[in-house]
Amino acid sequence: MMTILDPPATRAPRHAMVASQLRPNAVTDERIVAAMASIPREQFLPPDVRAIAYIDRSIPVGRGREVNPPLATARLLTEAELEPQDRVLLVGAGGGYAAAVLAEMVARVTALESDETLLGIARAALVDVGNVDLVQGPLPQGWAAGAPYDVLIVDGAVEELPTALVEQVRPGGRVVTGLSERGVTRLAAGRRTEGGFGLVAFADAECVLLPGFAKPVGFRF
Repeated sequence: MMTILDPPATRAPRHAMVASQLRPNAVTDERIVAAMASIPREQFLPPDVRAIAYIDRSIPVGRGREVNPPLATARLLTEAELEPQDRVLLVGAGGGYAAAVLAEMVARVTALESDETLLGIARAALVDVGNVDLVQGPLPQGWAAGAPYDVLIVDGAVEELPTALVEQVRPGGRVVTGLSERGVTRLAAGRRTEGGFGLVAFADAECVLLPGFAKPVGFRF
């Protein structure tokens, strides 16, 4: 598990993030609140944006990518109803922040990222974390080598979740993700069953778009 750090220089903005962004907005899992109050988010970002690590908006991290606002990540983790024995597939790991938070609560995290630069930041930040496996590949493909997972967390918004990705979750397993439709993003959750899968939106929220999840364009006359 991760050794929790609490650098004094960023203690005040981290605690302000918890007080002003998380607690008033349905982040009710105290494990998530404690982890996000303790883990230095700036260490999981490129150096040029670390000064704005705790703002309540998405943060551009280069090459067309952004990382979710803290609230979006926290709401997704809360809705996942995490258990200590869970094996989690995290899609869109970015610089590894959500993986670090998850590492405090679950047995194993497979953190998938496609961007080599972001993956390098995650490797450096998570070097001492023994229950996170960082893997690189196309985000929509997931990581079948580690399946089945108890939980799938997509830390960003997609237009459509590929069936092949959902099938890496065990029957009865939970799925949380952002959804994008006509420029509006929502957070959604569902469970995989033997008979199928569906998502139900539970909050309107800013959530960054992840690459590769656009709906196929249908034929038009």
